Amino acid sequence: MRVTLLGAGVPTPTPRRFGSAYLLDVANRSLLVDCGPATTYKLTRANRRTPEVSLLLFTHHHFDHNADYPCFVLTRWDQDVEQTALRVYGPPPTVDLTRTLFEAPDGAWVCDWTARIEHAGSQRVFANRGGTLPRTPPQVDAVDIDATFVLEEEGFTVRAADTVHAQPWLESVSYRVDSAEGSVVFTGDTEPTDSVVALAHGADLLVCMCWDTDAAMEAEGLSRGMTGTPSAARIAAEASVRRLALTHIGPHLDSRSVREEALRAAAEVFDGPIVFGEELMTIDVSGSP
Repeated sequence: MRVTLLGAGVPTPTPRRFGSAYLLDVANRSLLVDCGPATTYKLTRANRRTPEVSLLLFTHHHFDHNADYPCFVLTRWDQDVEQTALRVYGPPPTVDLTRTLFEAPDGAWVCDWTARIEHAGSQRVFANRGGTLPRTPPQVDAVDIDATFVLEEEGFTVRAADTVHAQPWLESVSYRVDSAEGSVVFTGDTEPTDSVVALAHGADLLVCMCWDTDAAMEAEGLSRGMTGTPSAARIAAEASVRRLALTHIGPHLDSRSVREEALRAAAEVFDGPIVFGEELMTIDVSGSP
C-alpha cells in the first residue's frame, strides 16, 4: 500500500505546489483521491500512466481539488486502448459535473471526443496504439455519495465520513481505505471534527490538510473550515494513528522558518512520525516509519 502526493498545495499556485491530488496503490489497483490542477501532468512525472487508474474519489468540488478532472478523463480515455470505464465517486455535484463535461449532446468536451471517434486520422492513431474500432465515447460512471458511503472492492474497502468545510454551498467528505496491506485516511479539506477522528482511529497513515499554523489562520480569520498545526497533530493523537502526513500546505507554512517551528509544535502534540508533504513524494503505508 503506497501513497504518492501528486498535489500537496492550495488554490494559490507556487513553483513547489498547486492543488490536491493523491495516488493510492493498493491490492494491485491504482486510484486517485481528488484531481486538482495539473494532476495528469504530475502523474506522468511520477512515471505513471492514466489508464492505470480505475477509480477516482472526490472529497469535494473546489477547483483546487477537481480542476484537472476533464484533462484526466480525456487523457485516460485517449490512451486506453481497452476503452475501460472510469468509476467516480464524490459528494454532489459529482454526477451533474460529469454530465456537463462529457455527456452528449452538449457536454463541454463532446466536441473533442466526437472528432477523435469520427476522424479517420484519429481512428488510425487509436488503431496504431492497439485499439479495436469502432472507438466508443469516454465511459465515466459517476455516483453522488455522502458520509454513509461504503465501497467493497477486491482487496480493499473504502468508507467515508462528514467533514466541515464549505457547507451549505459544497458538501465534503473524508475517506478511509482499509486493506490487508494497511489503512490510510485522506481528510480532504476540513476543520478538526469528531467524525474525522473516528474515521481515522488506528489508521496506519493520516493524510491531513494543513493550510498554515493555527496562530496564523486565527489571525487571518481562516480557522473555520480548515486545519492547521498543531490541530492536525491533535487529530492524529486523538485518533491514535501511526503516522501523520501534512498536505494542502499554503505558501506561508511552506517557508523554511515557519515550517520548522510548526513541526516542532506538532511534535509536542503527536509523538508519532510526521511527514511534511512534498509533491511527488511517495509514502509506503505498510512499511516502517
